[in-house]
Amino acid sequence: MIITEFMENGSLDTFLRANDGKFRVLQLVGMLRGIATEIESTADGAYTTRGGKIPVRWTAPEAIAFRKFTSASDVWSMGIVCWEVMSFGERPYWNWSNQDVIKSIEKGYRLPAPMDCPEAVYQLMLDCWQKERTHRPSFASIVKTLDKLIRCPETLRKIAQNRSADPLGGDAPEMVQFSSVEEWLECIKMSRYIEKFRAAGITDMEAVVELTVHQLASLGVTLVGHQKKIMNSVQSMRAQIRVNGPCGFLV
Repeated sequence: MIITEFMENGSLDTFLRANDGKFRVLQLVGMLRGIATEIESTADGAYTTRGGKIPVRWTAPEAIAFRKFTSASDVWSMGIVCWEVMSFGERPYWNWSNQDVIKSIEKGYRLPAPMDCPEAVYQLMLDCWQKERTHRPSFASIVKTLDKLIRCPETLRKIAQNRSADPLGGDAPEMVQFSSVEEWLECIKMSRYIEKFRAAGITDMEAVVELTVHQLASLGVTLVGHQKKIMNSVQSMRAQIRVNGPCGFLV
């Protein structure tokens, strides 16, 4: 687990959620470079924890299984931090249990690209999440990659496309089922848009799963933070529906 210095603005995820949509992609990449540079500059390359409770969502699989903490396991954690930053403080693996997270990662599941995440940044995350720790980049390499992206911002224009294949096989995490659009919107605290969804004829979860950002804007969901929250939930459902079939949708 990466241990960072005291932050006067509070925790990173809280700060990002409070400023959802207020930073440009280039600024977010700059934040990531600052974090990676700080870790690289420490005496050991990174600080790791070898005692206490393990934060499963941020921890490399070998560190969970064998308590083997290395700079490579910190690189895995850095990949999760990248995902948090690019999703403006979304909780990694949403409301999955720790056991579901562990099981899914072992089966090859990796978090999907956050909405509007550049392909190059998402590829960096995937590199950090290589199962073989020797295949992960060093922090020096991560800083170098982020430097290149900042110097050549045009490389950030191509948006990542999430993989269509279901990585969970037949073992999807057990999650909350929703049988109606209203119930789903209330759960993700977006009930203010219930009438807009009804007016647009989006009255079942099959239609919700096909939603795009452009459709949300046409519905009247114009706040970037709300678009991200809704689309992150939709992405989570898409990753689960193939396994669970049409009898209820998972978020």
